[in-house]
Amino acid sequence: MAKKTPLKVTKRNSLRTHRHSFTLNNEENKAFNRFLTKYKVKNKSKYIRETLIISVIKKFEEDHPTLFD
Repeated sequence: MAKKTPLKVTKRNSLRTHRHSFTLNNEENKAFNRFLTKYKVKNKSKYIRETLIISVIKKFEEDHPTLFD
């Protein structure tokens, strides 16, 4: 069985050029900032990005077609 080589990530591949923004109300913002402080999140952007992508991948895995659909 052939070994799979890991996907090579270069700076050009991972350059983030697409901007997305969202807004929070006062209560959401207060809760989010409290969370970041409590769990000592140092990079807010990285945390949001990773949390979002994990959620998207999880949903894709849940919704994949099965043999008996």
